[in-house]
Amino acid sequence: MTELNARVTGQGEPVILLHGLFGSLENLGGIARQLAAHYEVHSLDLRNHGRSPHTEQLNYDVMAEDVLRYMDLHDIQRPRVLGHSMGGKVGMTLALKAPQRIRQLVVADIAPVHYGAHHDGVFSGLAAIDLKTLTSRQQADECLQRHVPEMPVRQFLLKNLVKSGEGGFQWRLNLPTIIRHYDQILQGQHAEHPYTGPVLFIKGGLSDYIKPGYQEHTATLFPNAQLKIIPGTGHWLHADKPELFARLVLRFFNSEES
Repeated sequence: MTELNARVTGQGEPVILLHGLFGSLENLGGIARQLAAHYEVHSLDLRNHGRSPHTEQLNYDVMAEDVLRYMDLHDIQRPRVLGHSMGGKVGMTLALKAPQRIRQLVVADIAPVHYGAHHDGVFSGLAAIDLKTLTSRQQADECLQRHVPEMPVRQFLLKNLVKSGEGGFQWRLNLPTIIRHYDQILQGQHAEHPYTGPVLFIKGGLSDYIKPGYQEHTATLFPNAQLKIIPGTGHWLHADKPELFARLVLRFFNSEES
């Protein structure tokens, strides 16, 4: 298990936030600020991301164990957990592994199913950036643009590009391990026993990450789940409509008095 980097804000009952692939705790900063008015919010960098340690392993079991260890180290008993994309899969794995430890779960725009590979352009673009000769962020963006035409996606990815001690650049995330274990990140969730606690899935109305065909498998693992859809949003639904996303999360959290 890995000791994760975290940012703690607010006071009250604990909430744990888990970001997606190529991200960091900063990606959920907006919802963290909204929740911190009501809860003690623990925003985590998952292993091989953000400022958390780099390791050779990357799969949902070890990432869930990292979160459990963080909970033990900080005496967090039954937190509410919110995860986006890959972080949602970590949250689902966590709830299935240790159901008695999780009070409520919010899963943002991901399902517990196997996904096909869909980051080829991202991997090609990041690999094309030669850190040894890189002199500016603009140069990195121009290189990445040949593989990733969407500017918001490039801006998101380039948040991982930081200055090195020698005046050059380096990746904050562990790109080699992520590439090597990409097939593990695509995997779905399975368990002998379901998580029967309350779960809220929030889908971006324009996103295809949650499809009707996934409902049966999802209901088997999470029989006490509900689905909300935010119209006019894609996969980054919490950034597209942050106020509505926060209202849905808070309403769900407030509905459970267990």
